[in-house]
Amino acid sequence: MPDRGGGPTGPRIRAGRPSRRVRTLLMTLGVLSVLGMAFTMFAGFWTDWLWYRSVHYSSVFTTTLSTKIGLFFVFGLLMALAVGFNIWLAHRLRPPLSAMSMEQQSLDRYRMGIAPYKTWMLLAVTSLVGLIAGASASSQWRTWLMWVNGVPFHQKDPQFHLDVSFYAFDLPWYRFLLGFGFATAILCLIAAALTHYLYGGLRVTSPGARATAAATGHLSVLLGIFVALKAVAYWLDRYGLAVKSSDFKATGNWTGLRYVDANAYLPAKTILFCIAVICALLFFATLWRRTWQLPVIGFGLMVLSAILIGGLYPAIVQKFQVQPNEQAKEAPYVQKNLKATREAYGIDDTKVTDYAGESTTSDKTKLRDQVDDTASLRILDPNIVSPTFQQLQQIRNYYGFPTNLDVDRYTKDGKDQDTVLGLRELNLDGVPKNNWINDHFRYTHGFGVVAAKGTEADEGHPVFTEKNLPSQGDLGTYEQRIYYGEKTNTYSIVGGPQKEVDYSDDQGEKTTSYTGKSGVNLDNPINRAAYAVAFNEPQILYSGAIGKGSRILYNRTPKERVEAVAPWLTIDGDAYPAVVNGRIQWIVDAYTTTNGYPYASRTTLGDTTADSLTAANNSRAVVAQQNQVNYIRNSVKATVDAYTGDVKLYQWDTKDPVLKTWMKAFPGTVKPRADISADLMAHLRYPQDLFKVQRELLTRYHVTDAQTFLSGSEVWEVPDDPTNDSGSAVPPYYLSMKMPDQSAQAFSLTTTFTPNGRDNLSAFMAVDSDPRASDYGKIRILKLPTSTTVDGPKQVQSQFNSESDIAETISLLSRGHSKVEYGNLLTVPLDGGLLYAEPVYVRGGSLKYPLLRKVLVTYEGKTAFKDTLDEALNEVFGVKSSTTPPETTNPPNSSNPTVRQALEDAQKAFEAGQQALKEGPDWDAYAKAQKDLQDALKRAEDAQSKADKTGEKNKS
Repeated sequence: MPDRGGGPTGPRIRAGRPSRRVRTLLMTLGVLSVLGMAFTMFAGFWTDWLWYRSVHYSSVFTTTLSTKIGLFFVFGLLMALAVGFNIWLAHRLRPPLSAMSMEQQSLDRYRMGIAPYKTWMLLAVTSLVGLIAGASASSQWRTWLMWVNGVPFHQKDPQFHLDVSFYAFDLPWYRFLLGFGFATAILCLIAAALTHYLYGGLRVTSPGARATAAATGHLSVLLGIFVALKAVAYWLDRYGLAVKSSDFKATGNWTGLRYVDANAYLPAKTILFCIAVICALLFFATLWRRTWQLPVIGFGLMVLSAILIGGLYPAIVQKFQVQPNEQAKEAPYVQKNLKATREAYGIDDTKVTDYAGESTTSDKTKLRDQVDDTASLRILDPNIVSPTFQQLQQIRNYYGFPTNLDVDRYTKDGKDQDTVLGLRELNLDGVPKNNWINDHFRYTHGFGVVAAKGTEADEGHPVFTEKNLPSQGDLGTYEQRIYYGEKTNTYSIVGGPQKEVDYSDDQGEKTTSYTGKSGVNLDNPINRAAYAVAFNEPQILYSGAIGKGSRILYNRTPKERVEAVAPWLTIDGDAYPAVVNGRIQWIVDAYTTTNGYPYASRTTLGDTTADSLTAANNSRAVVAQQNQVNYIRNSVKATVDAYTGDVKLYQWDTKDPVLKTWMKAFPGTVKPRADISADLMAHLRYPQDLFKVQRELLTRYHVTDAQTFLSGSEVWEVPDDPTNDSGSAVPPYYLSMKMPDQSAQAFSLTTTFTPNGRDNLSAFMAVDSDPRASDYGKIRILKLPTSTTVDGPKQVQSQFNSESDIAETISLLSRGHSKVEYGNLLTVPLDGGLLYAEPVYVRGGSLKYPLLRKVLVTYEGKTAFKDTLDEALNEVFGVKSSTTPPETTNPPNSSNPTVRQALEDAQKAFEAGQQALKEGPDWDAYAKAQKDLQDALKRAEDAQSKADKTGEKNKS
């Protein structure tokens, strides 16, 4: 055909084929993409290695990585070899070509198409299944390490008399191996069947035999292996009954054998095991008999047996033997569940004591004095006063306090004092101008501890024992810079040419440069490039703010750091700070758990540790590696230095076999308990989340008799928090108190119980939380009589709100833009009765933070609502404490005109403040009156002091 284009002629270029330049460009882009992906993967690996090395836990990284790699290659290779061998064998056993049917003619096109690529296809298929199997196996690194390092519990299950370690460490690994075997057998069977079909060993529509003898033998062996694995599964299922979960109305999430398990499922599994073994042998016998008849009959018998023996028979036993007389049948098994559950959760030594619920002492003075001796009632609520700390002690906008403060105890004049404290942490939202340099180089740390007495208030304000910037007070000298904290969620680059903002005072802004050895050095350009990729921040690579000595700090919250260095631990939701040996240390409680404790009922940690505080603060929620657990120990106490970030793990439970197993897997990572200093020991405490798990279990497992347990008559529940509308459980409270059988106050963690579906009180629970005491961890429960009704927390709160005088005062306090907030409702056993105390805070007007305005106290139906705790206690008991110093009857130096005028001004200011409360209330006027009152009292004090000195001089 002539060239219709009229242009020059030349070599014709094939349509769709790119030019050499385009091909080169595409190849270059492809290579660069591969290199980019490779460096991204390298960056993740390299930065992880650098971080673990910086915290001196590189062995955790190498052990975990080597275990994952080992499992990946071993099981990936096993899967690839098994599938590849069966494909190769099926191809080798293909029949010789003969007269071809239409089916075979159609398949011949596929055979011819793949013939040149058979080897590559085989490698591709085996590599794919190997990668998938290896990735799945590498995720089982914890299971492998627990199996290979497991230590005995020295406790045996009541059914099979095997050590608990078999269920906790061995059985999970055996189940993984069994699952891997099933997956391998199924994939090999599918691959072999497809290969036989492709090459004529299996025929679907062709006349004659449907399978060659070779194909029959090959597939029969694979089916035999599958059925043999099923036999092993039946045998393991027998032991699995000891840790099997099922719903049971009396216990909730039941774990262990019940009557139907022991008398129906257990023999059924044994029978099915025998049938499966026989069926597997019949499949293997086809290598000689070359017929499917007997194996198919055997397999059908196994399926029918599984339906009849494994399903129908237990249902019949449950229906006709158990249900007509359930309590009698289940009682022996419930007794085993009771014993195992109490042991697994550490509540087997719980001391339950009957408690009268009403006082027997008529001497009111004695009762009033007993209050001070029985408890240090904490009227400063750590869950409410954070805004007060923020307003009074934030100092600079770029500092902040956590939503929930912490309760600890510090020694003052030789006596422990309950203290509410929080750290002045960095708050980037308050930085004057947010940019990369400010957020990551200049504003890098918080500064100082702020602490207040838990049992006192001054005109509604906290009585600070540590305050100002830099912080000063009772805590002495310590490193105040906080580079690691609960609110520190971003990275910082420190120690280089860029100076950091340290703190500001009257002389202006102070700067500093980090001198610690924490973090990763960025001197190395490879490190900088890796972090630029890992953090998706290219400025790290070329910024002039990074130079010699620059270090990058990240993973800065205490929980993150402990979880990273000990990935086998479950972390308590509340890390708390303490000043220890001149440094701020974050103390983190950590747990070892398993879901393989036979007969112990399971619980979900995220649910059982939820309360009204976690509902408002997700960071306090606990999430276990295993969704459900049935064994827990507070086996590790960890610390994180707020300045250096150093993480230390201390063995706390020296008997815990799970911890011993992990210490074998990661030797040298956990320090012995003897290394805990006395100063650190003074600030350790019983962890809240363990306590909440135990109290949830004790709502049912406080009884030890199976018949009572099954009847459900003694079931309790944790009451909802009556001080707010969250609808969540009341949180446990720390306070120093004395239980009836104790001789002195002890730092304790307390809670209450109500009967199931009712609001009256059924029990009070406390645990000794001071590890220096011999009774640390001892759980005491005071059980109230069921014949009388004692008000529970909700009823006490309703009583507070329903009394006309109290309701009128609260209404007065709530006027205008004011808001009344109820603090922790504390419960304290007192002389057979129960004393309730609750602080009441008011926030409103120009005050952006809550101040303690009133204290509610009730005892045996008598309620008081006063400005101070002492006043409320005095009114409830009708007398003053004999231990309170008597008030002076003569005003100090009333003849001194200066003192007299100051006292008159103080009285006027007080009356003005009271009037401001009634009118509105007018918070601006109230605040001014309080300031005038303090000024007047200060003038009176100064004048009196001057007069006293003059008098002493005249006498001399």
